Amino acid sequence: MKTKKPRKLITFDWAMKRLLRSKANFEILEGFLSELLCEDICILEVLESESNKEHKDDKFNRVDLKVKNAVGEIVVIEVQYEREFDYLQRMLYGTSRVITEHQKESEPFSGVVKVISVNILYFDLGHGSDYIYHGTTSFTGLHDKDHLQLSSKQKKLYGREQLHHLFPEYYLIRINNFNDRAVTTLDEWIYFLKNEEIKDEFKAKGLQKARKTFSLLNLPEKDRLAYARYQDDLKYQASLIESNYGLGRLEGREEGREEGREKGIEEGIERGKIEVAYKLIAKGMSAEEAAELAGIAVKILRSGD
Repeated sequence: MKTKKPRKLITFDWAMKRLLRSKANFEILEGFLSELLCEDICILEVLESESNKEHKDDKFNRVDLKVKNAVGEIVVIEVQYEREFDYLQRMLYGTSRVITEHQKESEPFSGVVKVISVNILYFDLGHGSDYIYHGTTSFTGLHDKDHLQLSSKQKKLYGREQLHHLFPEYYLIRINNFNDRAVTTLDEWIYFLKNEEIKDEFKAKGLQKARKTFSLLNLPEKDRLAYARYQDDLKYQASLIESNYGLGRLEGREEGREEGREKGIEEGIERGKIEVAYKLIAKGMSAEEAAELAGIAVKILRSGD
């Protein structure tokens, strides 16, 4: 008996940019977030913010969502889909930016928005055996080792029961660590994120809607062409970075014979990064975007070094 060939689906990062911002497709992201957070999530709107702006290179795959949870609380969820390094500080910067963008000048600090940062990672961030990590803020006594709690008045003021509910929460989904065994409905989502395949038997919220929506065959012709260009551009960028970093290492080894191996290699790699950034700028990318992708400070490009 022949095994049915899985339907070819577009990648989640491209869908976030082109499809998931539409209200008609909120069900997909609502399903994913509901499975992850273990409560029913209702998306109220995609927020207009710096984080949500379209970029011509389509690499900045993040979206800010204003949502209502199962108990009626309004929170902002930032979803990021990344294949890049230098990430932990970027993650902290992202949540800080979301907070400041959505805080009105005249509003008291008690109204600071609650942010949940969901990070879908395609590289090995840190050391650990699990594929999903959840981070919260807690305050532990230096002497008694107790955990600081909100007073009854603070609970009324903030509308929260636990102190850590006031601070950003982080979910790190380390796709490479997933073993492809979909035991839970959340696992079914992780399986899709890793393999770009949704099996007939999957029951997770939003997945079957995603299966239909993300089908390459169901896309209009202009979107299929745009997706093909996006995939080609990703391959080009990966090849460009790999080749220039490799060239930098070779140049570094040559210099290392005269000036010291380690120093020479580092300088060669740095030149490779700068070369990558200039080539990306030549393709129409801004200096800030090119610097972020290449992993260098933008001031290096602006100084002409």
